[in-house]
Amino acid sequence: MPADYQAPLREMQFVVTELCDFNQVAALPGQQDLEPSLAEAVLSEAARFSQEVLSPLNVVGDQSGAQVNTAGEVSCAPGFKQAYSQFVEAGWNGLSCSTEYDGQGLPQLVAAAVNEMWNASCMSFALCPMLTAGAIHALERHGSETQKRLYLPKMVSGEWTGTMNLTEPQAGSDLAAVATKAWPLNETGPSGEPGYCIHGTKIYITYGNHDLTENIIHLVLARLPDAPEGVKGISLFVVPKHHVTANGELGGANDLKSVSLEHKLGIHASPTAVMSYGEASGAVGYLVGEPHRGLEYMFTMMNDARLQVGIQGLAISERAYQQALAYAHERIQGRVLAQSESKPIAYHPDVCRLLGQMKSRIDAMRALAYEAAAMLDMAAYCPDPAQAAAFQSRGDFLIPVVKAWCTESSTDLTSMAVQVHGGMGYVEETGAAQHFRDARITTIYEGTTAIQANDFLGRKLARDKGAEARRILQEVQATARQLAEENHDDCKAMAAILLKAVAVLEESIQASLEALQNQQPVAAFMGSVPLVMLSGYVLGGWMMGRAALVAYAKQSDETFYDRKLKSASFYCQQVLLPQLGLAHAVKAGQQAYDQVCDFTQA
Repeated sequence: MPADYQAPLREMQFVVTELCDFNQVAALPGQQDLEPSLAEAVLSEAARFSQEVLSPLNVVGDQSGAQVNTAGEVSCAPGFKQAYSQFVEAGWNGLSCSTEYDGQGLPQLVAAAVNEMWNASCMSFALCPMLTAGAIHALERHGSETQKRLYLPKMVSGEWTGTMNLTEPQAGSDLAAVATKAWPLNETGPSGEPGYCIHGTKIYITYGNHDLTENIIHLVLARLPDAPEGVKGISLFVVPKHHVTANGELGGANDLKSVSLEHKLGIHASPTAVMSYGEASGAVGYLVGEPHRGLEYMFTMMNDARLQVGIQGLAISERAYQQALAYAHERIQGRVLAQSESKPIAYHPDVCRLLGQMKSRIDAMRALAYEAAAMLDMAAYCPDPAQAAAFQSRGDFLIPVVKAWCTESSTDLTSMAVQVHGGMGYVEETGAAQHFRDARITTIYEGTTAIQANDFLGRKLARDKGAEARRILQEVQATARQLAEENHDDCKAMAAILLKAVAVLEESIQASLEALQNQQPVAAFMGSVPLVMLSGYVLGGWMMGRAALVAYAKQSDETFYDRKLKSASFYCQQVLLPQLGLAHAVKAGQQAYDQVCDFTQA
């Protein structure tokens, strides 16, 4: 049977309260009550809920999946509805939401750790509140006062859920090809706002229909009659499953339905729906913000979702690692090299290598993901506009790296977990295969790895000609210099590797920017994925270097800090250093593109 999930509380508390900018976040307006003890209490209670309520649903959900009937009504996997009710009653849905709408107002830094637990315990379940959180964020930023009043309180509480409707059968990731239509109605809708008729089909809609709540608030991209072509002609609409009257009461059903559920490789318990709008009388929606600015507004939601999907990659890796570690310490097979006694396979050199890769990379992923969350907190609430803009720039820079690197790493690490189990990992009974299957989607939805890489290079780096990159690399160098000053061989070795890594990444970024400036986009973007992955490994090394400095100062206190120092050392020497070779792929350029196009012709 699969091993039970145990939230790594000590690891999480270390990153939240000792490694990331906890004191700065606690000093923000509205966070005067935030102290390490409060964060630890929240994490402890979240750990209990994730272990006792959500984790038992993981295998059940995978085996049963969600079901849809001929009327388009969806039933979630056994136990999901009861667990969601407990989730809402405990107030977890509004953890980081604004107190203005009865949320708890805790920072993203704390919520990142809680979200890791939800996804590690049952990723299929966690997708529902994750998408709702993104929809809340979009309406907070861009919705009308009426929309905020009618929808946000019940979405924040979790009584209603939210979705994001972008993709269409003919469009895929090319949102310029969105064809769903919207046209103004002659009368106001039940909410009292001007109504629009929505007609079209959307695919891959996570929790597009379900039986967890009485209403679902869909955010839908569509085109008005006067819309210009391309992405600049897309508008955003609120389209509720059930109409909401002007006084907030539920009205009749809107003209929308789930035509079918996708049959997927993993996350079987998450109902991924094909949604049809306006087949009969016409679905009624309400314009969010101004016409033709829908993609801009939706990016508010997508940016949040991309960070959360990066955290999913971290979470599923942690779950897979825990299971591999437990199995490796239980399974006795063969004799360990150069030892006379039989020991668990955890002591075989290659299994030891795999476990070390998994643990050290997870430590780095967690640190970088939580750091990005802290930057978003600082950007949202810092009272100084210039400083807030600087924090936003840092958060924007980190998010595509976190999303791409953590999710691609999750496919590596969950595969390693299967390998640790050997043949037992390839059969479903152990549960290792489920983590591998579930992880695969994380590199695809909310923008594939290539989309993240293109955003990283084409927007985040090109926008300021690498200025934010240079700032962060200067901080990596400063961390390396601090490590070099410590009286510890591992710290000095890490310092040398980090300094080399900075030079390699800086050169790679410069080469990519020069290709763009020289009007060689193919040469630049041929290396964009290797570049974002290289950035992930180097920035992960930076966070591990920072962790090593904290651990070295405290290693006499407890074994935990000694292990953190060793994990950081292993990461720099066994993970980061070999990955610096990605720089060659970054600079492969037009020649590599031409070669590949030649030898892969159909």
